[in-house]
Amino acid sequence: MHYNKGIFLLLATSIISGFSIFLNKWGATGIEPYFFTFAKNLIATVLLTGFIFLIFRFQELKKLSYRDLGMLILIGLIGGSIPFLIFFKGLSLTSAAHASFFHKTMFIWLIPISWVFLKKKINIYELIAGIAMLFGSILYFQYKPEALNRGDLLILSAAILWAFEIAISKKLLSRLSGFTVAWGRMFYGAIFIFIFLLAKNQGIGFNLSYSPWQYLWIILSAIILFGYVATLYSGLKYVSAFTAAAILSLGAPITSLLSLIFIDQKIMPLQIIATILIVLGLCLVIFQNKLWPRKIKFS
Repeated sequence: MHYNKGIFLLLATSIISGFSIFLNKWGATGIEPYFFTFAKNLIATVLLTGFIFLIFRFQELKKLSYRDLGMLILIGLIGGSIPFLIFFKGLSLTSAAHASFFHKTMFIWLIPISWVFLKKKINIYELIAGIAMLFGSILYFQYKPEALNRGDLLILSAAILWAFEIAISKKLLSRLSGFTVAWGRMFYGAIFIFIFLLAKNQGIGFNLSYSPWQYLWIILSAIILFGYVATLYSGLKYVSAFTAAAILSLGAPITSLLSLIFIDQKIMPLQIIATILIVLGLCLVIFQNKLWPRKIKFS
């Protein structure tokens, strides 16, 4: 029952992600990216604080140990701040296709990360699924194995940091709620980004020249971000880190489907094949417990 709950929550996360990427293609135009990240993180933190108060009356936050607090700060650093900053920088130095490909490799990095840090041995069905989804991603984004540029390496670094964040969050979720872990990511992430902006002498990047629509979009993006992190960490509590990252890869096909419906953007035949590979790999991950009760593991 808890496993199914986690799957449904993470499917909701991937849907939210797909919509978010589609909407951000035009909604955030003209907004300074670092300020945009800081502002929506801050607003999402306020929303999460309100929910934590309504649900727990801050009791869970008051019971945080120094170890838990340290892990939340680490999650804010490697999940809610640094990867966002280097992702935006990398995006300006490489193609959108390369950026999307490397961003969607998180599930691959979680195989060794889970093995080392979560003591979860590699499952042969997850390995097969990971290979299928990797090839699906290569076809989907039409990635060509050529020399990596600086932008590619920055995007790849961000993806690896997010993979580490998921692994650390998974360990912390054995003691804390998804809302609290999401709050830590947003709150401390906003603090680190604010420090970064101060170091760049940008303050918080407040710009009165932004239109009312742009400020409205910042608020809307923060609400979407709130839904994303709330469902992600609540779902991650009940499934493996690899399964969570694999489900998140559905965001790209969802974005393409929305583009096809609303802006008549054509989808290439290879992308259809790629989507089938991704979905088949994902089904193998989700239903492996029912199809194969005994798992083959590599020790």
